[in-house]
Amino acid sequence: MEVASYSLDAWHVTYISFEAAIALASVLGNVLVVWAVKLNHALRDTTFSLIVSLAVADIAVGALAIPAAVLVSLEIQTRFYSCLFGCCLLCILTQNSILSLLAIAIDRYLRVKMPVRYRSVIDHRCTCLAVTVCWVVPAILGLLPMMGWHNKAILDEWAKGNDSTGPYINCSFPLVMSMDYIIYFNFFGLILGPLVIMTGLYFLVFDTIRRQLSYTQVACKVSRKYYRKEMKLASSLALVLFLFAVCWIPLPIMNTVSFFCSTCSIPRPVLYFGILLSHANSAVNPIVYAFKIQKFRITFKKIWHYYFVGMNNKDTSMPQSSTLQSVGGEKSDSV
Repeated sequence: MEVASYSLDAWHVTYISFEAAIALASVLGNVLVVWAVKLNHALRDTTFSLIVSLAVADIAVGALAIPAAVLVSLEIQTRFYSCLFGCCLLCILTQNSILSLLAIAIDRYLRVKMPVRYRSVIDHRCTCLAVTVCWVVPAILGLLPMMGWHNKAILDEWAKGNDSTGPYINCSFPLVMSMDYIIYFNFFGLILGPLVIMTGLYFLVFDTIRRQLSYTQVACKVSRKYYRKEMKLASSLALVLFLFAVCWIPLPIMNTVSFFCSTCSIPRPVLYFGILLSHANSAVNPIVYAFKIQKFRITFKKIWHYYFVGMNNKDTSMPQSSTLQSVGGEKSDSV
């Protein structure tokens, strides 16, 4: 594997620098999210299990997908299927994130639609099944290009016509990936479709909560306090969904414009911005959790105090799970 022989210009250096910063923030921030859920038993329910699944995917974005994207941007000389696999990895992690968000939206809907029966219907086994689906389905769908939905035949025809029979190509996303797969299947089907469904689900969630809170008396088995708590958490998770849409929609739109308008040219700085924006989504979720979800905020502070600030204080003991549970979960209705 070789890197194409050209010097990096200022735009490319800037892009790689921002990618490195986003990768570091994604890994550190989402490791903190997983750590918080591990330590705080008050964060051990279906929603937060799905949040952990999303955080693991975001860790993989920082550790694997962003380095792969940087290598693709350098147009390294590699074999076709090596390049294709790196591009498929980006699709897998995007699809995992969207499915995790969809599972979270369904979970929030079920919580407000059947609050009394929820815990008897959605148990630990159901949660494990949902997390498994969020990983297995994207792995299958994201690897479809490896199974034949790619541009190798087109490249082989081009190579024959240009007397180029070498085994290496200058790796780039549009060179190996079929744009039919990227636009119709991935963007329209696996990004826009679920986003529309999730928007509808959150509309139903907020509408249900609003109607319940507008009653002078809520059913005796479900308190107004429960719906207020659900409103707060649903608002925070809807913000996560909104940020995902803001970060991920621009880049596929650029690809769609290029696909349907062969004479249209996307300026390289704009393309770089779209790529950076999509990757930055993996770094913003922990910030949302810290500012919007009280249980996470309290646990993050405890981790910082005991594991970092307290490292220089001999009188400070390391926290146990029970300690964090008592702090983060002393009010079970707090979010």
